[in-house]
Amino acid sequence: MSAESKGLVLYFAGEDWFFVSHFLSVAAAAREAGFETAVVTRLRDPAHARTIRAAGVRLIETAHERGHLGPLRVFSHVLGFARILRAEKPAVLHLISLRLILLGAVAGILTGSRRRVHAVTGLGFLGASRTPASRALRAVFGFLLRWPLGGARVQYVFENEDDPALLGMSAGGPRVTIVGGAGVDAAQFTPAPFAPSPPLRAAIVARMVESKGVAVAVEAVRRLRAGGVDITLSLYGLPDNDNPRSISAETLRRWSAEPGIFWHGQTKDIAAVWRAHHLACVPSLGGEGLPRSLLEAAACGRAVVTTDTPGCRAFVRDGVEGFVVAPGDPAALAAALEKFVKAPELIESLGAGARARLLDGFTSEKVAESFVALYRRMLAQ
Repeated sequence: MSAESKGLVLYFAGEDWFFVSHFLSVAAAAREAGFETAVVTRLRDPAHARTIRAAGVRLIETAHERGHLGPLRVFSHVLGFARILRAEKPAVLHLISLRLILLGAVAGILTGSRRRVHAVTGLGFLGASRTPASRALRAVFGFLLRWPLGGARVQYVFENEDDPALLGMSAGGPRVTIVGGAGVDAAQFTPAPFAPSPPLRAAIVARMVESKGVAVAVEAVRRLRAGGVDITLSLYGLPDNDNPRSISAETLRRWSAEPGIFWHGQTKDIAAVWRAHHLACVPSLGGEGLPRSLLEAAACGRAVVTTDTPGCRAFVRDGVEGFVVAPGDPAALAAALEKFVKAPELIESLGAGARARLLDGFTSEKVAESFVALYRRMLAQ
């Protein structure tokens, strides 16, 4: 550690691509502020490893698994994380996602890493489900986070104000910070002229999993086209083999054979997607913090049709940046999409509103500033 360094910020992230997409800008800002940075993550793509190292962030590979973990695997992961923490001795341990918070906090307690950021990037099925069982689980997780896995030096970060409440915390509490999702680089994602219409071109950019509401959007577009509405829906993303509710490639190909529906697979040029489309469809069923795809579309000046779920409704105000409908309701989603066909001027006006909203606290620069300020406060305690 150099004499000028404020200490090491050690990030725990589940996947290399997720860290690059959502937190590399935060780590870069921390380096500029005088911190050393390193990330513990599972590697999937050598290109991501090169990107992380090029930003000056040290990379520590782990074999951490997603999906269901039995007691022995949980114990093994905790011990592995504890070995890393004993070797690294971070000034701040930044744990990303609920799963890594649970595992990493135990390892942090065992090794004396008291200054921890518990960054809840979404509650997954715990947030999306409203069953008595899910409410009980939320109560259990909330208790664990606040008490056995908490502490006076632990700070909690959420991407919307609903998630802390679901876990029994106050969004205005002294150790709770709300950030604008992962933020987006407003200089990289910029507005572009709209393609001619009709047809109205909508797109979904997401992992192809059930919770993203992709099937709901497909059904909404089917209904509109059956009624003579000239609209197309493009799907950008891949199935997630680690998710038990992933949409199969076979299903996606079958949908893509239908008129007006196109599955393009994964894309690395998100800005190009929005140059070719009029609006973003984010039909989330819940459980997300604040979808990055929503922010990227807004940065490109595209209106957003989304659902009344935490995170999504935190950004989109009905009739201002787009439209907000009930989750899992293809009829309501179809009606919202049709508004842009009946009143094409909304494409431009609500798109401009979305861009203005993005600039008001949802840029990657603003989010990174919030995290760096948090690290400084923690070290000053």
